[in-house]
Amino acid sequence: MSVRETTESEYSNYDGKNPEAFVQQIAGVLRNPPDLVYRKLALSTEVSGYCLFIQTLADKAGIEQSVLRFLSEPSLACELELSKNALDVIESRIPFSSIEVTKELKQCIRGLLNGHCLLVFSSMSQILVLDTSKSAHRNVTEPLIESTVQGPAEGFTEDLATNISLLRKRIKNAHFCIEQFVIGTETETKVNLLYLGNLAPEGVVDEFRNRIHSIRIDSVLDSNYIEEWIQDKTMSPFSTILDTERPDVVASHLLEGRVGVLVDGSPDALIGPITFFQLFISPEDYYQRADIATLLRWLRVLSFLMAVLIPALYIAVVSYHQELLPHSLLISIAAQREGVPFPAIIEALVMMITFEVLHEAGLRMPRVAGQTISIVGALVLGQAAVQAGLVSAVMVIVVSVTAISNFVAPTYNFGITQRILQFFYMILAGTVGFYGVLCGVLFTVVHLASIKSFGVPYLTPIAPITTSDWKDILVRLPRLWMNSYPRMNRTKKKRRSNP
Repeated sequence: MSVRETTESEYSNYDGKNPEAFVQQIAGVLRNPPDLVYRKLALSTEVSGYCLFIQTLADKAGIEQSVLRFLSEPSLACELELSKNALDVIESRIPFSSIEVTKELKQCIRGLLNGHCLLVFSSMSQILVLDTSKSAHRNVTEPLIESTVQGPAEGFTEDLATNISLLRKRIKNAHFCIEQFVIGTETETKVNLLYLGNLAPEGVVDEFRNRIHSIRIDSVLDSNYIEEWIQDKTMSPFSTILDTERPDVVASHLLEGRVGVLVDGSPDALIGPITFFQLFISPEDYYQRADIATLLRWLRVLSFLMAVLIPALYIAVVSYHQELLPHSLLISIAAQREGVPFPAIIEALVMMITFEVLHEAGLRMPRVAGQTISIVGALVLGQAAVQAGLVSAVMVIVVSVTAISNFVAPTYNFGITQRILQFFYMILAGTVGFYGVLCGVLFTVVHLASIKSFGVPYLTPIAPITTSDWKDILVRLPRLWMNSYPRMNRTKKKRRSNP
């Protein structure tokens, strides 16, 4: 029988008559854990009770200094003798700014599991719930995945309160709204919905809120659990929600009218709605001059095309369209491929899969040896394969250029999307050559045009055409010219202005 079932079917709420029996009920619901501490207190001749907390979750030193020390003062007994309301006397003695009062067993259990301290006394029908929680979490450090060259070097942690403080430090706005949900029947994880009330469109906020309300799951351990539930349901390798571990990225999107989601225990935030072209935008674009940012964006687009199409184009040319190559280049490639026992499609698939295995091994191995083994393994295996005549040297160059292009993507998930598309185009090229690649491109464009992110077309502002938003897509204009909010976000305010 689960804890929830036991609470509802076998135990009752506190009636103020027998605190010892109620403490035993709590211990029974929690299966008598060794870290449950309950200390008996005798405040006066008529008032006695218990102080309960879970020492692995609560601040034991803080409880002793802020609770037990005040409750053990001799003057408290005199005040209780003279007062008719013991609850008010005890509540006024404890130096806590926020004290909850309840008599429900379910709320007491939830409080203990959140690191709170319970004060249960006789002659009092209410229980005091004090927030004495402590959480073990790492300090604010530089983001682990989204490295930065210019700009803030702070990254989210696994502590929700710390992440909220990092955002409040950047957005000092009375319209900054935070809505909290509790998701997961077993974990009861806190999920926060973030937006600026004076910018975010109500329709998008309501859509986020409804999708979060519709989540039916027993556990939430990371933001990706929430992402799978609230994302637009499309069979697509392209993500309709942006993942980031940088507070400055979340703040910038909130200031443009988008909505964010933070999950307790996860260092990654979710942002929506997004478009395809925002996957090429790095936060550092806004910390550099406009011309440099524009150049880097076009470089990312070029890297995307290279990562997706170079293996497929090589296979198509070598297998079906040799007449497109210059005579000298064709002779060079033919000489290198002489003796290779596999067709180009098999050769490319084997090399790409081998690289993916090396890449995955480098991520999973100990950090000290992972990078060295992945680099040395790629060099040794590539050189050995060429010398053994299993693959051509040109194929090693193609795989290397493709692999490097994959890592130019600003977001890690978009890099994975590129790697998925590589194999899709390679199979098409190996089947019917350039015609297959062209069909794949057309299919990809049609698929992108059919996707929406919380009601926003994925190819906005190209399809549908919104020329006013072109100033911050593939080209970033100087800030003096960016005096309006993106129309694709449907913000409540149209133009940026000082209050």
